[in-house]
Amino acid sequence: MGKFVIAKGPSGAFYFTLKAGNGEKILTSEHYTTKDKCLQGIASVKTNAAIDRQYEDHTSKDGRYYFVLKGGTEVIGTSEMYNSTGGREKGKVSVKANAPDAVIEEA
Repeated sequence: MGKFVIAKGPSGAFYFTLKAGNGEKILTSEHYTTKDKCLQGIASVKTNAAIDRQYEDHTSKDGRYYFVLKGGTEVIGTSEMYNSTGGREKGKVSVKANAPDAVIEEA
């Protein structure tokens, strides 16, 4: 089972990381001004994770692959970097499998 880990960055902003059952980081959120907004972001990931059209594929400047998950038109999470498009697809499958039932913890 996956988990969302909420943390507070050096600037005081909150963010979350979605980790797979094996502890691998699969999605990191944008920064939020409050913990409540961070929790709303987690709820949005849980809602949007199963919707294929909410994923957008990207390629970084150094040629690695990643995706973003959107809630409506806003980015709510960015994946890790992958060396292949196949790895990126597996990352999406992992988000879909782990996000809906993931528990929430604080770092």
